[in-house]
Amino acid sequence: MSDVAEASQTSLASVVRFCKDFGYKGFADLKINLAKHAVPAQQGLHEDVTADDSPNTILDKIVRSTADAVHTALATIDPDSFDKAVQTLVHTRRLLIAGVGTSSPLVQDASYRFRTAGLLTEAPIDSHGQHVSASLLDPQDTCLAISHTGQTRETIMTLTAAKEAGAQTITLTSFYRSPITALADINLIAGSKETNYRIEAMSSRIVHSTVLDAIFVAVNVQMPERARKAQARTAEAVASHRL
Repeated sequence: MSDVAEASQTSLASVVRFCKDFGYKGFADLKINLAKHAVPAQQGLHEDVTADDSPNTILDKIVRSTADAVHTALATIDPDSFDKAVQTLVHTRRLLIAGVGTSSPLVQDASYRFRTAGLLTEAPIDSHGQHVSASLLDPQDTCLAISHTGQTRETIMTLTAAKEAGAQTITLTSFYRSPITALADINLIAGSKETNYRIEAMSSRIVHSTVLDAIFVAVNVQMPERARKAQARTAEAVASHRL
């Protein structure tokens, strides 16, 4: 959407209005309908896959493509932004993690992991709950928003509420030029080539999960004593659920 606005020398709002004038819900809806005519069905799932591929060939292509995406992410993430994100989380009083759709499982997993590092973390499943929690943050707190496209309305609303409350804001997304990156204090851009056609994340989910794991480990290293105590209590709690 940002590319179209720049190429046509208009605004993002103008692009949205243009799409709606032609009967589409928005830019994503236009993009999907254009792809139906321009891209073979199997490439809508994955660009490397062809209709003649066997199941084993598809498995090989998907695994290799995902591995390439994880490796490429190292080149798209700004080291200074990553360091700032880690330092922000180390010193935050409370952490809210927000995201919906395909980002929701990542949000819940990250919330659990950061909780085991000793961070006071919350991640309401309901988007309204995320919005309310963001509104109740203060300057000592942080909101981490995860969005593949960076265009998800609910996540943008939550991040906006957090910023208005004075909290620190961090985004993890696949696109540098997107509505959500214009809002955040710190942007972690981890994209993959699947963004050529697809609207929903596939391999980028793995990329974003890897980045979150790296942040989790870095935070643990920065605050070893607090992390050690939290992990010991976590291990004790988890052990009680195993036979």
